[in-house]
Amino acid sequence: MSAPTHTRPHPATGGRVDIRLPWWALALPLLAFVTLLLLIMNPSDAHAATGDPAISHLMERVQRLMAG
Repeated sequence: MSAPTHTRPHPATGGRVDIRLPWWALALPLLAFVTLLLLIMNPSDAHAATGDPAISHLMERVQRLMAG
């Protein structure tokens, strides 16, 4: 007994790949990145964290560059 084959309702379009992402697939990683960046750039909120002075100097320079 042979199994029935299923055909696609729409024919393939000349080798073009159509990928659509939902809006949140781009918004959530962007939101996470911006949130982490803001946490890094505002060291006054990190009371318990003591870091390497070189990293804090780097973050200060990045903050100055982004501020103008």
